[in-house]
Amino acid sequence: MGLDLSTTSKKLSLNGRSQHILRFFGFTIIQTIILDLFLTRIPILGGQIRATRPHRLRNFAHNFRVLAIEMGGVMIKLGQFLSSRVDVLPSEITEELLGLQDEVPPVPTPLIFGILAQELGDWRAKFAAIDETPLAAASLGQAYRAWLFAADGTRGDTVIIKVQRPQIEEIVRVDMSALQQVAQWLMRYRPIARRADIPALMDEFAVTLWEELDYESEAENAERFQVMYAENPAVQIPHVYRALSTKRVIVLEDVTAIKLSNLEELEAAGIDPHLVADRLLDVYFRQVFIEAFFHADPHPGNLFVKPMGEKREGGQRPFRLVFIDFGMVGHVPDLVGENLSKVLVSVTQRDADALTEAYQNLGFFLPGADLDRIAEAQATLLDRIWGRSLLELANPDPDELHELGKEFRDVFYEFPFQIPQDFVYLGRAMGMVSGLVSQLNPEINPWYHLEKFGEELVKSQGGRAWSKTLVLELLRPYLQVPAQLRSLLTDLERGRLQVRTLPDRETSRRLNRMDKKIGQLSWSILGAASIISATLLYLKRKE
Repeated sequence: MGLDLSTTSKKLSLNGRSQHILRFFGFTIIQTIILDLFLTRIPILGGQIRATRPHRLRNFAHNFRVLAIEMGGVMIKLGQFLSSRVDVLPSEITEELLGLQDEVPPVPTPLIFGILAQELGDWRAKFAAIDETPLAAASLGQAYRAWLFAADGTRGDTVIIKVQRPQIEEIVRVDMSALQQVAQWLMRYRPIARRADIPALMDEFAVTLWEELDYESEAENAERFQVMYAENPAVQIPHVYRALSTKRVIVLEDVTAIKLSNLEELEAAGIDPHLVADRLLDVYFRQVFIEAFFHADPHPGNLFVKPMGEKREGGQRPFRLVFIDFGMVGHVPDLVGENLSKVLVSVTQRDADALTEAYQNLGFFLPGADLDRIAEAQATLLDRIWGRSLLELANPDPDELHELGKEFRDVFYEFPFQIPQDFVYLGRAMGMVSGLVSQLNPEINPWYHLEKFGEELVKSQGGRAWSKTLVLELLRPYLQVPAQLRSLLTDLERGRLQVRTLPDRETSRRLNRMDKKIGQLSWSILGAASIISATLLYLKRKE
């Protein structure tokens, strides 16, 4: 049964949702236009307004969090995505929205059991018991722990029952309609309209949500992951009870464990978060680049770490990485080994011309863009980010940004970039993994993963095989020579080296900053290599 409301009151309630969403985003857009686009240009007042930006970001995130919790559905999905982007979004936003992973308000259990009865009939004849307290309340469904019947009629295996929320299909339809209106508003701002078709992106987002609402499809996805990891003890995928699953109900093996983002519990269990980060990258890269089929919603609520056995020497305990919730997956078409090798080599060798060509082929530049100038800017940026950790990149030096802004004022003013639509969801998933890895180990060494997958990718796609000798030969200069020294030599070769005498305090400050960066292997380069490579993978929706 659905909500106990008349048809008229249902429509009013849904219409109220739409108006609520439009008012929230409309007010935010107007406030941003007035404060950030106009008033910041006024002398003195502009400086005061810029100083209040962190407070305004926190206030926006708080208000959005309240809205998402109140409305659920699509808003929760959007909030979960934003909270995972610690690699690119200000901490004022991500910290405030982080709780959305756990704060989705539950639907009353009798309503959920009504849907369960609609789908399974007499469910009491199929389950020995169901805990009436929800185990988890997600944005589109609600989960309960239950027990199957054992052979003797008592409680047997523990399972998780996930049931769709009442009216969720109508809610998604109304929310997406409101967001489409917001997208139309944004398209009136020319810099956005030139670079992305926001309404089209909203259409793609809606398609993804509808696929998530099909639990039969999710069951198929889970079974495919089971096959992928059948011989891999490092990863666990829950078994699906297909006889008890329908389009709106799915029954899975209970595999809940420690949340991947709970560092305190991981350490208390004797599990090193750095090892979890390594495994997450290894598993996820294999899904994307080797299996061509990946979990596309890797937020902390969908990833667990399961301790296995006793602690070994050194106090570390073996573990499994556990994936749940397979409603959102990505399909990757075949790769061309020659193109992929060109991308990987261009990143490791910092070949800005080759990178620019790859981006152009993928549609990242607007027509008429000055590719030579962009390549020059990319060369400078690659030199500067080399050797920096992800968190350093998330908090850049204002003086350095000012210097780059002056040097490439023309590029930043024109901003001839656009986001290819086909890249959005793959980039989203990779960004979420990047955020999780940065929490587990901000200083992760990328080269192990790059060397391994650079070799496997080309082999798996029928390109020329890369030997370890070849890959190591490519990486050896970057492993042996500190990043800042390589940058110095590159500047000298290109005639960009300038020698200036600095005050003692300034010299000390810059030397201290350089000392921290020398010898660091850059997670940012792993991210660049993977994302640039990923642009060659055009995400296919499940057919």
